[in-house]
Amino acid sequence: MTALASTGEARAASSPPRVPRRRRGRVRENRAAVLFLAPWLIGFAVFTAWPLIYSAYLSLTDYDVINDPSFVGFDNYADLFADPKISLALTNTLFFTVVQVPLYVAVSLALALLLARAGRASGFFRTVFFLPKMTPPVAVGILFLLLFNGQSGLINSALGTVGIDGPSWTTDPAWVKPGLVIMSLWTVGSSVLILLAALRGVPEELYESATLDGAGAWRRFFSVTLPMISPAVFFVVVVNTIAGLQTFDEAYTAFFGAGNTTYGNDAALFYVIYLFQQAFQFLNMGYASAMAWLLFLVIMVVTAIQAFVSRRLVHYEGGSGR
Repeated sequence: MTALASTGEARAASSPPRVPRRRRGRVRENRAAVLFLAPWLIGFAVFTAWPLIYSAYLSLTDYDVINDPSFVGFDNYADLFADPKISLALTNTLFFTVVQVPLYVAVSLALALLLARAGRASGFFRTVFFLPKMTPPVAVGILFLLLFNGQSGLINSALGTVGIDGPSWTTDPAWVKPGLVIMSLWTVGSSVLILLAALRGVPEELYESATLDGAGAWRRFFSVTLPMISPAVFFVVVVNTIAGLQTFDEAYTAFFGAGNTTYGNDAALFYVIYLFQQAFQFLNMGYASAMAWLLFLVIMVVTAIQAFVSRRLVHYEGGSGR
C-alpha cells in the first residue's frame, strides 16, 4: 500500500496541472474570435495601417513613382506653407463645408420630419429619397453641368419662368461653389433615414406632457424633438463635415475632367482635387503624402472641436451631454 501510494504521489507530481474547464472554454472562444476577426485584421493591416505608415514615410521623401524615394526631411511640409494653391484649395474646401453641412442637415431633418408623418407611404418615400445616394458621383458631376449650364440649363430655365435671370453657375467663380453646394443636396437620402430612425425613437409621452403644459408645435420641436434626436444630428454633422472636407468626385468630374477648360476651375479647386493632381498628374507623391497628412490633421482638429461643443448641445439618455 505504501509503495502504491508513493507511486501515485510521484505520478501526480510529475503530471501537469489540469486546466479548468472554464479556462479551456475561454481559450477556445478567444481562438474562435481571432479566427472570425482575422479577415478584418488582415484587411486593416494591409489596406489601412500599412498605407498610413508608408504615406507618413513618403511625406518625408521626394518620390516620383519612377525613381526610388530620396529622404528630404520636412521640406515637403515647409513647401505646403509656401504654396499659394494650398491656401486657395483649403479656403474653397472650408467655404464649401461651412455652407454645405448646415444646409445638408437642415434639408435632411425637414424631409425626415415629413416622412415621420407619411404613415404607410413612408416606405415608398424612403426608397425615393435614398435612390439618388446610389447614383455614381461621376454621373452627378455630369448632371451638374447639364442642370446648371448658364445658357440652357434646367435651373436657369426654371428661374427664367419667374422672371429671374440665373447666374453663370459653371463659369462665374462667385457661383461655382454655391452651385456645388446646391447639387450636393441631391444625396441627402442616407442622412434622412438616420434622422427618421431617431425621430421614431422619441417617446410619445414626452410630446403628450409638453402638449398638456401648453407647448405649441415649435416649442415641442425645440424642447422635445431636437434634444432627443441630438445624438443622431451630431453624428450626421460629423460624418458630413468629414465628407465635405474630402469633396472630390463631383467637382473633379464637372471642372477638371479631360478637356475641361471652364473658367471656374480655381473656384472649384478643392483640397483633395489638388492632392490628386500632385500625386497622379505631377507625380509628386512625397508632396501629396504631406498634403494628405495635413488634411488628416485638419479633420482631427475639426472633429475634436465638434466633439467638445457637443458636450453641451447633445443630450444622451441617462446622463448629461458627456
